[in-house]
Amino acid sequence: MRSSWFPKFKQSIFFNTFCYLWVGIFSTLSFVPYGYSELVFIAPFGLFWIEEKYRGQYKVLFKKGLLFSIVFCFCSYYWINYMLMVFGGFPFWLAIPLFLLYCIIVNWKFGVVMMLMSFLRKKVGRHNLFVPGLAIILAEFFTWQIFPWYYGNLIAGNVILSQVVEYTGVYGLSILVFVVSYPFFQYPIWRVIRSKSHRFKSLTQMYLLKAVNVLALFAIVGGFLFWKWSHVEPVSTKQVLIIQPDAPLEFRDGRVRETMEALMNRIERLVIEGSENERPDLIVLPESGVPFYSAHNVPETTRFDLIYWARFEALIYQLSNRYKANFYFNELDASFVNNESSAENLRFHNSSTLFDPNGNRGEFYRKSYLLAFGEYIPFGETFPILYDIVPQVGRFVPGVEQNLITYFKNKTEVKFDKPHLKWIDSSFMNMQSHRDYYKENISELEVAGKFLPLICYEVILPEFVRKFYKTEMPDFIVNITNDKWYGKTVESYEHLDLARLRSIEFRRWMVRATNSGTSAFVDHLGRIVNNKMTGLGTSERYSRPVSVISSPPTFYVRFGNLLVWLFIVICSGFFGWKVYRKR
Repeated sequence: MRSSWFPKFKQSIFFNTFCYLWVGIFSTLSFVPYGYSELVFIAPFGLFWIEEKYRGQYKVLFKKGLLFSIVFCFCSYYWINYMLMVFGGFPFWLAIPLFLLYCIIVNWKFGVVMMLMSFLRKKVGRHNLFVPGLAIILAEFFTWQIFPWYYGNLIAGNVILSQVVEYTGVYGLSILVFVVSYPFFQYPIWRVIRSKSHRFKSLTQMYLLKAVNVLALFAIVGGFLFWKWSHVEPVSTKQVLIIQPDAPLEFRDGRVRETMEALMNRIERLVIEGSENERPDLIVLPESGVPFYSAHNVPETTRFDLIYWARFEALIYQLSNRYKANFYFNELDASFVNNESSAENLRFHNSSTLFDPNGNRGEFYRKSYLLAFGEYIPFGETFPILYDIVPQVGRFVPGVEQNLITYFKNKTEVKFDKPHLKWIDSSFMNMQSHRDYYKENISELEVAGKFLPLICYEVILPEFVRKFYKTEMPDFIVNITNDKWYGKTVESYEHLDLARLRSIEFRRWMVRATNSGTSAFVDHLGRIVNNKMTGLGTSERYSRPVSVISSPPTFYVRFGNLLVWLFIVICSGFFGWKVYRKR
């Protein structure tokens, strides 16, 4: 790329576009579902070329960064535009400007990383290996995103290198990408080979060797961790059944009753089919598996806005008792602000709840990290008029606690001779009748363990997930989500790929249950078990044993991004000292 024609090309009107496409295309190919993770080491070259061309022109670099953001989003995050048009109902001419606005707001780290590199190159010098590493980590650390992704995620498809996130987190992989890629951008191998200057060869080979040594260090550590955790034997296994119902997002034709009847029958059928050969210990129904309703019969769900549906509760109760299994599901829940019962004080929660094997309501978790402009409007509680202006946005409030969910096992077996109730029976039997029917099916229970509950995109926020660790580690992680908003696009694959690093950070298996795909099991090495995922836009069931790993909290769980902060502090101090000496 540094031949005689390239300097001329850099001055042409096509060069900048070439750089934008370079970053967008190679970054996308590094990511799922394509999975060419090795390409991530050349993906930043476009950023480096633009920084080199406009070095010191910070405003220009920031503006060019916005263009990188737009091209990258069109390549990898085009599904946001799909959501705006299909489910937001926006016409094409309005959806595109909104999509462009999203691209600019949430990915301006491209401009920040080029500005930081330009500044540090001028102040520190061109041959310091950690200048690009510091630039990318500061840009990723301190810029805001709605759906966070990091350059480290693009190399996480490498099963060996990804193991180091147990210590460094995903930011450590981002540092690795830029530390390794920038020296080879500066001095391509062919340029070093062609050079006739022994001094040039000696200096550049030493510089490139440092980058290779950093990559080798990560590979050696990752290889050791992979070997270590591959030989860890589980203390037990739990049979988990995922139900993927492909529930509707809305009822545009108004036929709510017919649609819900079909959905509930489908859920019942999938549970029965999935439990025929192996009785599950835990059944998982994903986010919005039964949309818009609650199985929690309390004044908050019945007094002002009737979201409680007795037949929903009855179905969960029936299936829990039928298979003497824990049933974990998502529901709409509610509470009153300041415990004042009124329609004005009613607020909703995106909640998940467990019914134990006797069908009793157990512990619950309320989603804590809400999606802005989807589940709430920023500052909406301070300025309620915002909800009048944009009524289609839900008025959800976050949960206040990050808690594990206790699940149970049957200490005694019971013999139940009656035929089991079915969904259709709930049309004429109330909940008390259900409890009376199953009063001879009550078994003695004991605690089996606890799992870590995550709803939707909470799973892609590593620092947030760490908050669930307080005094004990979970047996495994359960992530319930609804990706149907994005249709049959790459979004569901990206969501899964961003999520699976939590399994490495915690060294725990993950159960990912989705409404419409892709549902999967992830092991404690971050691998999709048997490389099997459910299809997109399908109703399926997926059952398999989940290994329960018993180990103390990992370095990342205990200390988070401590190593990354040390890198920032040490590099900033060293670079500051060098600038001071120059002055």
